[in-house]
Amino acid sequence: MNKVYVSSIKDRDQLESVFLVKDKIMAMAKNGKPYMTLKLMDKTGEIEGRVWDNVDELSAIFDRDDFIAIRCKASVYLGKMQLVISELLRVPDDRVQLADFLPESDRPVAEMEQELAALLASFTDPHLKALMDAFFGDAELMALYRIAPAAKGMHHVYLGGLLEHSLAVARLVDTIIPLYGGLNRDLLVAGALLHDVGKVREMTYQRSFDYTDEGKLLGHITIGVEMVQERIASIPGFPVELGMLLKHMLLSHHGQYEYGSPKRPKTVEATILNYLDDLDSKINGIRTHIRKEAESQSRWSSYHRLYDRYFFKENYCPGEEYDEATEAEAEGASPAPPVQQQPAPPEQTASPAPQPLREEQKKKGFHNNPFEQLQGKNLDLFNQ
Repeated sequence: MNKVYVSSIKDRDQLESVFLVKDKIMAMAKNGKPYMTLKLMDKTGEIEGRVWDNVDELSAIFDRDDFIAIRCKASVYLGKMQLVISELLRVPDDRVQLADFLPESDRPVAEMEQELAALLASFTDPHLKALMDAFFGDAELMALYRIAPAAKGMHHVYLGGLLEHSLAVARLVDTIIPLYGGLNRDLLVAGALLHDVGKVREMTYQRSFDYTDEGKLLGHITIGVEMVQERIASIPGFPVELGMLLKHMLLSHHGQYEYGSPKRPKTVEATILNYLDDLDSKINGIRTHIRKEAESQSRWSSYHRLYDRYFFKENYCPGEEYDEATEAEAEGASPAPPVQQQPAPPEQTASPAPQPLREEQKKKGFHNNPFEQLQGKNLDLFNQ
């Protein structure tokens, strides 16, 4: 059976192919008849599958995280592609190539490991160098670190994503260092490489990406700090304050309490790590969102629910022409004709006083300003 990828499925296609079952839900229709909803995936994306007939019999054949071969018809329902499944069989693991079903980093793992080795060799602080060796000299840990995704849904959601993201933040660190004096470069690079290390235990990624029990109960920040403390304790003479500064960077790298950060950044290095981590994750998240719509001719992306906006896909690169009439707003409205602007009456020229934002407006969308809550307030920064 030839593999048909999710990205190539079109309306009314009749197809037979193998997919990984990411989720499986049993439900009851209004007429009392059972049906089954599946979330199917391969390395190119996800698609919903529906089983309407012989539900109990077919459900007994497989479970979540199994591979199944299906015979089905593709159809668009309420603007969303789905597969109406007529037949299915469970496929043994040894009959599939896992690389066909889980997305991978575009960067070769061997290339990223060479970059990591160069970074580790560049440390001059003997204690941080010993700590890095304790982490990345651990073959069992490295086997996980090199293939783990960086997240389940927001950014770098693919095998090798954690390593790719950590290296990108480290490269941003070395870009920032020459611009500002007095920074602890080794501490910053250590923070870049370790800030998400807890994700090797927070997530599962041998099948579909999900969270472990430890990940759900503790989270990668707590797990990462524990991992750092365990290895610091094994290094004789490791400075207590240096360990405290590094652990603070891990604890505060999400920036704000509402983003799951146990602490807010209270050192320059921690603040830099917070912004660089956020920068790389958002750039990757936006580009991934746009890349999923490669066949779309629109100059605007579809709506991104987590980022609460549409994204304009053009950046006026050399060689690209801009046609004013090619695209309306992302919502689909037709371009409005030019309107002759009339001067406002004198009493209307003053700008209205800004209205305070409701709480839900403050949280909507994405932004990152660790200091905005301090505006107009006299706060004791250390009484937290």
